[in-house]
Amino acid sequence: MSLAFYATHAPFSDPGDLAHVYADLPRDPAQLARIARDLLIHRVEGDLFGHTHPVDRLHNDAETRYIDDILRILVERNDAPLHRRREPQDRFVGTCRDFSLLHCSFLRHFGVPARIRIGFADYWGSNGFHGDHVVTEYWDEERGWLFADAQLADPFVTAHWKVDFDPMDVPRDRFVVAGEAWQAIRERGADEKTFGLHPPSEGPFWGERYVAGSIRLDLAALNRVETLLWDVWGEDEGKPGQPLPESSRDFYDRVAPVVCGEVSFEAAQQLFAEDDVLRTPRTVTCYAPFNGPSRVTLR
Repeated sequence: MSLAFYATHAPFSDPGDLAHVYADLPRDPAQLARIARDLLIHRVEGDLFGHTHPVDRLHNDAETRYIDDILRILVERNDAPLHRRREPQDRFVGTCRDFSLLHCSFLRHFGVPARIRIGFADYWGSNGFHGDHVVTEYWDEERGWLFADAQLADPFVTAHWKVDFDPMDVPRDRFVVAGEAWQAIRERGADEKTFGLHPPSEGPFWGERYVAGSIRLDLAALNRVETLLWDVWGEDEGKPGQPLPESSRDFYDRVAPVVCGEVSFEAAQQLFAEDDVLRTPRTVTCYAPFNGPSRVTLR
């Protein structure tokens, strides 16, 4: 049942009335990752590609929650078939979430079980820091669930970051899902300062509080609710950088195992359905990095 669940669309990944633009796509997961890579550019990749993002795209593209809207933007900028590589000026200006969700949408379109996972990667040149990141987890008939990082699917990008593994098989000690990051901190003595959006010297978005928020996002994604990374709901998590209260730490001690390792589909669904703190409500608070906070009602 779980494979069938992840092989079909939910609102965030559904191309909707633009499904026809998928018609000429290949079915190979690696080729689909490369196509997703060639349609998008990350907000912080302007210098890497020798390109300056228009301010409106830098601020607004990555606030696009749903794949049909992302596709609409892409087609408006360049209506060539999706398998044709876009120049930077024609790409959607997104984040790691968008690379992974588009790849996930392609895979689900062809009946390949896929889901996005939220966690922390150590391969962005960060010298021991595990940076906030999103990858695709897809089902391989021979090996089971594998991590794929579509953002690395261009060899130029892979070489720039000196990545020494196959982007279609990211090692599980290089990308750590949020629940396992929590356990590393709480149970194995890992330094909480080495997990977050950026190191403590660059701002307050790190540590247990940040990892707890990523656990909520990852559980939602396991239920095919692939929100923006700055959509917030549930308990009052306080200000970034403030320690979590002990009751919250105990709570996430109980939640983390559900989203770790060989995830139990039934347990993840039950927890998401029954817990008001964890379940994504119809209306969330969006703390958009450029546009400021707002209340957003989801589809």
